[in-house]
Order: sequence, then structure tokens, then C-alpha cells
Amino acid sequence: MTQKIELKAKTKAKSPIFEAVHETASDLHRLGFIHKRNMHKFDALCLVHVPDYSSEKIRALRDQLKLSQAVLAAVLNTSLSTVRKWECGEKHPSGPSSKLLDLLERKGLEAVL
Repeated sequence: MTQKIELKAKTKAKSPIFEAVHETASDLHRLGFIHKRNMHKFDALCLVHVPDYSSEKIRALRDQLKLSQAVLAAVLNTSLSTVRKWECGEKHPSGPSSKLLDLLERKGLEAVL
């Protein structure tokens, strides 16, 4: 039961309907009615996938949006040094920063302001 709560905190369903489908599939998988391989298909179908962002991809996105590192840091509510480390490959964004970068890439700057 604790694992299920942790899983929900890390992932987000695409919609309330997909959330219900995924929860039902998870329960059936836990009870042994759905094979692990099929459960992965439900994960891919129902859950939002946040891509990994390489240093090149972050730089390209920033250039596309015509933002300085300082402005991107402010938009993402992170520090300038963090953005610099991402672009140098010393660090990689995770959690909320990855989701915001994904939102910036898909919807543009207006979506996060």
C-alpha cells in the first residue's frame, strides 16, 4: 500500500479517465491478472512521460526561446549556476525542472509565465 502512494506521487495521469484505467490495471497487476509486460503498456498509455533533457537540448531550447541563462533560471525558479551546470553537462534537471522544461518545449514561454 505504501508503494502505491509513492508511485502516484512520482507520476501523473494524462486525465482523470486515464488515472482510473491505470489504477484498475495496477490493482489487477498486483493481484496477478495482468502480466508485467502489459502493465508497462498501461503505464505508457495512461501516464505522462517527461523526457530527459541533455545539455544540448536545454541550450537549443533556450536559444529557440531567445532567453539568457539568467532569464531561464528565473522562469524555472532555479539558480543561474544550476542552468549553467545543466548546459555544461555537470548536472541534469529532474523533477519539477524537467516538467517545466517539457512544458516550455511543448507550449512555449507563455504557458509558464
